[in-house]
Amino acid sequence: MITSEEIKRRLWDGATDLRGSMDASRYKDYMLGLMFYKFLSDKTLETFKITAGVEKSTEKELVEEYVKAKKEYGEELEKMIQNVLGYFVSPEYLYQIWLKDISDGSFEVEKVADSLNNFERSIVGTSEANDFKGLFSSSTLDLSDTALGSNLHERSKNIKSLILLFADLNMVDLQKGDILGDAYEYLIGQFAMESGKKAGEFYTPHQVSEVMAQIVAKTTTIKSIYDPTVGSGSLLLTVKKHLGKDEQKDLSYYGQEKNTATYNLTRMNLLLHGVRPEKMTIKNGDTLSNDWPEDPENPNDGVQFDAVVMNPPYSVKNWNKAELKVSDPRFEIAGALPPDSKGDYAFLLHGLYHLGIKGTMGIVLPHGVLFRGSSEGTIRKRLIDRNQIDAVIGLPSMLFTNTGIPVAVIILKKSRAITDPVLMIDASNNFIKVGKQNVLQEKDIAKIVDVYTSKEEVAGFSHLATLKEIVQNEYNMNIPRYVQSLDEDIAHDVDAHLFGGIPEANIKELKILHELVPDVLAESIEEIRPAYVGLKTSIKEMTDAVLKHERIISLSKDLELKITAYIAKYWNELKSVTADANLTDLEARMLLEIKQILKAFDHLDVYSAYQVIAEIWKNALTHDTELIAIEGFYTVARLREPNMVTKGTGKNKREEQDGWNGKIIPNDLIAQMLYSKEQQALENKRNNIQELEMELSDLVEAAKVEDSAEYDALFDSIKRDKEDEPTDSFDKTKLKAEVKSTDKKSDKYTLLKKVDRLIADSAKLTKELNSEVKALRDAVEERILVLTDEEIDSLLHYKWFGKTVNDMTSLIHTAVKRELNILQNLEARYADTLDSIDGQIESLLADFETLKNDLEVE
Repeated sequence: MITSEEIKRRLWDGATDLRGSMDASRYKDYMLGLMFYKFLSDKTLETFKITAGVEKSTEKELVEEYVKAKKEYGEELEKMIQNVLGYFVSPEYLYQIWLKDISDGSFEVEKVADSLNNFERSIVGTSEANDFKGLFSSSTLDLSDTALGSNLHERSKNIKSLILLFADLNMVDLQKGDILGDAYEYLIGQFAMESGKKAGEFYTPHQVSEVMAQIVAKTTTIKSIYDPTVGSGSLLLTVKKHLGKDEQKDLSYYGQEKNTATYNLTRMNLLLHGVRPEKMTIKNGDTLSNDWPEDPENPNDGVQFDAVVMNPPYSVKNWNKAELKVSDPRFEIAGALPPDSKGDYAFLLHGLYHLGIKGTMGIVLPHGVLFRGSSEGTIRKRLIDRNQIDAVIGLPSMLFTNTGIPVAVIILKKSRAITDPVLMIDASNNFIKVGKQNVLQEKDIAKIVDVYTSKEEVAGFSHLATLKEIVQNEYNMNIPRYVQSLDEDIAHDVDAHLFGGIPEANIKELKILHELVPDVLAESIEEIRPAYVGLKTSIKEMTDAVLKHERIISLSKDLELKITAYIAKYWNELKSVTADANLTDLEARMLLEIKQILKAFDHLDVYSAYQVIAEIWKNALTHDTELIAIEGFYTVARLREPNMVTKGTGKNKREEQDGWNGKIIPNDLIAQMLYSKEQQALENKRNNIQELEMELSDLVEAAKVEDSAEYDALFDSIKRDKEDEPTDSFDKTKLKAEVKSTDKKSDKYTLLKKVDRLIADSAKLTKELNSEVKALRDAVEERILVLTDEEIDSLLHYKWFGKTVNDMTSLIHTAVKRELNILQNLEARYADTLDSIDGQIESLLADFETLKNDLEVE
């Protein structure tokens, strides 16, 4: 029993350990290729078992039966499997045979090469040949590459280790829950981050894919989807994820990829995600040089699709090597060829040419396409005049591993009404920093998609630009021309600086305080002169009054009741999930409902609440519900797994078990909630030890500076470092020797004995603490197995939702405190008036005169 997150972590850790110094963008071809071959072998065995009616319980027995059947039925058996799958792996070339050879010591690298070559030969002449041809070619999986090892022995050792990484994974079972596809996609993403600039060849960051896919998926009916620069296929699959089950079954996938290794990656990725071979048409070719796909019966129209998505290489130079002309049907509508130095519009026009009349296209491009002139300006003008640009979404910089430039998602449609405005969204400031990269959070994606769907204008975030506005801007679509960023700084008031007071106009801008607690605001300010007010109470007193106000308390209770009911509703559903539950749909419903609840409360940040639930899923529910669906709620809650720790380094590095962890209930949570008295006793003991250590530390410092016989003896008992300098602790051996040789009636003895006793007390308490910590740890590990249903309910409810009500109601306090902080800043800004500054100057001058007089020599 293993979750998708555990598989991802295990495989990536294995890849990191095994690849050594090999370039990540190269190693991925070996790892993902062999992972796919394991899938083909597992799928072949499953099909043999079903079609031949074999009832063998273990994989080993099934392999043996397959070998026997091949000897008996020969090609007839292989054709039977091929008719079902479109391919087959012969018994002698199964992945499982490699594992057997490794086990009995007869493994040879040549066997792997032979197996891959045999698979290539087995599909020749079949209708599915194009779907599998070249997947394992030597240009992609060169098993003689010295990067795998400088000699045959080293290469054999490294390839064996990689084969063993997938040994116990049943790829067929994992595919059924989409776990296999998710793990494959995760590995592609991890390799992309490790590959740096090379990542752009095969990967679009997940959050960028999500923005585009969620918008494109809103197209009424999608039966076909096309990515002209398909990379790993992640964009196609992300769109699929956001379609209904019926649409997914009928969806046809098209894509073209120039890089052969990446083209292979695409086909494997789609197949691992359960896409049937007959539903995918992927071509290895240059999208710009030769138009594809073409309709032989209508060569000038091109094949059109319900959805087109792409993240092409940016600003490609010398893109027009085929010397295409404006008469090319793809560029005809624009009336100009994109400049040879930048291929951005060439990709856009290619995609738009293949977009159906009622379809939606999404493309990621650098911001330059929004404002550059020359032929790009001509093309942009034509697209605007034809009203085919639906939205422009500016994203943050540093989203991609291969470039730091900010990008924009451009949404295009052919069926827009001539009066429809263009939605401009500036999401460039909506991100968090993760390492060196900027990352869109779930709430940022949700806000973009919601605003796009509602075509809503949000101050500082979105604007509906009319054709008239765009023409007035000379067809320049640079986002800051249409969306002005919110100025968080309040303009300074000269009169307020000169004469004091807070401008009344600024007070009127505190809309939340005016609406929720107008009485508190009115009682806290007073007019000091026309149009200017002062505070009658401190901000602290005012904050207390606001937070204790009946309106705020009532609002908090109302929200608390709704969130409590929301949790209760989904608590029962989460506890009851089964193997056929759609967990993705469950998460989506929870996220949608939390937005609906928060929208009923004015002034609250709906998307902060959305992120709270998204984080619960990311940090707990995704993992836990997968296991609950397999084992059942109470059963899995009483399961535990080995706590593995890494010991040693280099060649001696190894994994060892160090106790047990709860499968879904953390040990720390059990200790916190069920052993609180024991925890408090341990904490008290830690505090006692800390006090003793602090007292010893003070004595060390005193020994370093005090000049007396007793402290000299204490100084001699301090440990020394390699340079014979005193450290921050005592040498127990030296200390005992000093105690033994010192007169018991002397002050020196009393001081030395005190230190000796402190050290002994600290050691005794530390020993007790370690013993009690171990005893508590053992008790917790055993308690996991015998938790009652009530305890499990309590523990998991707290794990999932323990802070949720507080997180949600705190949004009310956050909203009012934001305006109270503005008020505090305004008070501080205008506290020093011209008169007060003059007074300070006069006071300083007077002090100076006094000081000068004191220094005069008589």
